Amino acid sequence: MKNALVMGQEVEQALSRGIPIVAYETTILSFGLPEPMNREVAELCEKVAREAGCVPATLAILDGQVKIGLTKEEILFFCTRAPHIVKVNLQNFAAALARRQPGALTVAASMKACALAGLRVFATGGIGGVHRGYAQTLDISSDLRALAEFPVVVVSAGAKSILDVGATLEVLETLGVPVIGYRTDRFPLFFTAESPYRLDIVCDSPDEVAALARIHFACGGKGLLVVTPVPADASIPMVELENWIEKALADAAANNVSGKAVTPYLLERLEMLSQGRTLAANRALIENNARLAAAIAQALVNG
Repeated sequence: MKNALVMGQEVEQALSRGIPIVAYETTILSFGLPEPMNREVAELCEKVAREAGCVPATLAILDGQVKIGLTKEEILFFCTRAPHIVKVNLQNFAAALARRQPGALTVAASMKACALAGLRVFATGGIGGVHRGYAQTLDISSDLRALAEFPVVVVSAGAKSILDVGATLEVLETLGVPVIGYRTDRFPLFFTAESPYRLDIVCDSPDEVAALARIHFACGGKGLLVVTPVPADASIPMVELENWIEKALADAAANNVSGKAVTPYLLERLEMLSQGRTLAANRALIENNARLAAAIAQALVNG
């Protein structure tokens, strides 16, 4: 991988000088958010990192290389949603490199890239997990495997609301992945801050998260999931959200949507059913996660 891993100049200098770095995915730009919001969010995340004294490192595969820290022009390319951009997970990571395909990295693939580059903090929107009806489809996101395999602090707004969250938490427990609630004892559900799922580990400051992460890594631990709710002013009531999800799932089944197409389809349907409220929540939680990740990255370096 030595020749296939390329650091942006700013990221390389930050690693050598001990400056904190926050990594970001590209799937949300190429497959998640619509234009022009994807460009606005990409710029916002990088701005948030810099304001906190961190270096942003947006991740992707380009020209047969894993790029750690995209240029502004490269980020804008992934925001074009060009049809030849592939969504890269753990299964097709090597194939995208070998075929020299432009690859937008998922959470799992981003964690792999972070581990290859020695980055410790990664901010995303929400992780993937066990899909509803998994007993029939066996549809379980490789994000969970990545959390058990790569030593990275992942900051998210919990798991996507469309998932079987209870089953997702059971898998995380089985895999030994610590789930830390940041100033919350509930596992957040992406678009909504409401949740029936209690957490055993709560941290009230970035320093506390960083201290726990250091011990976790020193003990040979791998991924560590830090969850923080969507800001209250953007949170959608759970009952209302669940009604939309049931409708979106029924539409997906009626249209025979399956596999990798399920999540983007459902999120697009929720955007329509909610008249854009889920999209606004998505933007708010991404910014919130980016700010927390930057604070944790600072605490890890300074501790």
